[in-house]
Amino acid sequence: MTIRVLLADDQALLRSAFRVLVDSEPDMEVVGEAADGAEAVRLAREQRADVVLMDIRMPGTDGLAATRTLCADPELAGVRVVILTTFEVDDYVVQALRAGASGFLGKGSEPDELLNAIRIAAAGEALLSPAATKGLIARFLAQEGGDGPDPARADRLAALTGREREVLVQVAGGHSNDEIAERLEVSPLTVKTHVNRAMAKLGARDRAQLVVIAYESGLVRPRVD
Repeated sequence: MTIRVLLADDQALLRSAFRVLVDSEPDMEVVGEAADGAEAVRLAREQRADVVLMDIRMPGTDGLAATRTLCADPELAGVRVVILTTFEVDDYVVQALRAGASGFLGKGSEPDELLNAIRIAAAGEALLSPAATKGLIARFLAQEGGDGPDPARADRLAALTGREREVLVQVAGGHSNDEIAERLEVSPLTVKTHVNRAMAKLGARDRAQLVVIAYESGLVRPRVD
């Protein structure tokens, strides 16, 4: 199956470079280019994109607002948003993850990293750059002002079983299903089942949101090195 990719960035030169890279792969194609968030939302609907590579800072409707719109639309539940950023720590990136983005990728990443990110997002599985995303969220939440865990988030954790909490902690640690399976001495399929159940109970769109919830609820404490 061909992965349908939408490029959303206000820099035409960057979009052109991404297009050449993506279209060179036999299993993916660029189905549209957007210079702002509003256009990205419109094209995602029209072209039925599987993955949107979304820049945050764009004129008019920015990438954050566009991500919120895309991820809140039930008809676009299958669309995955990957945030493209030039900043290692960016509060807009964290807000985008909270809104439902599947992860983030630096604009300076290697071509193979970008292509792999698209494939992972399209599969709806592992969080992109899990350790890096975990670190970004941890550092940002640690800087938010010390308001403490979100009581609403913490209360929702009561719906999880003990094993689901264990798995959630491991997910927040940036570990893959295989790594979690080895740590907890269960099968990867069992881990995947626990992850899916945790997402359903917590209303999380994907693993990225699970990481955010784990920190916001206080289940995992931010650490700043």
